[in-house]
Amino acid sequence: QVQLVESGGGLVQAGGSLNLSCVAEGDTIHISAMNWYRQAPGKERELVALSVKGRCTIFKDNAKNTLFLQINSLKPEDTGRYYCNAMYSKSMRLYQYWGQGTQVTVSS
Repeated sequence: QVQLVESGGGLVQAGGSLNLSCVAEGDTIHISAMNWYRQAPGKERELVALSVKGRCTIFKDNAKNTLFLQINSLKPEDTGRYYCNAMYSKSMRLYQYWGQGTQVTVSS
């Protein structure tokens, strides 16, 4: 099993930057991929890399099992709960793990 713990959310002003991190703990050797998703109130969860084109950077420190997200030029529509996701593959089976999420609120 894997546990994902996000941090770095909070209240940010429009035009500013956001830095989130997600630490994976547990059986991390079987993690095949990690990614960031977000969900705004009343909307479906979406992949950040596709929804924030040109303003985000996602990178992973493999030595620390930590996934990072940076978003620049924040907009009020970036408000939402940001979730870390890990795909876990073991014994020919694929599992998906989610963190509890961290709330980001962008004020105009």
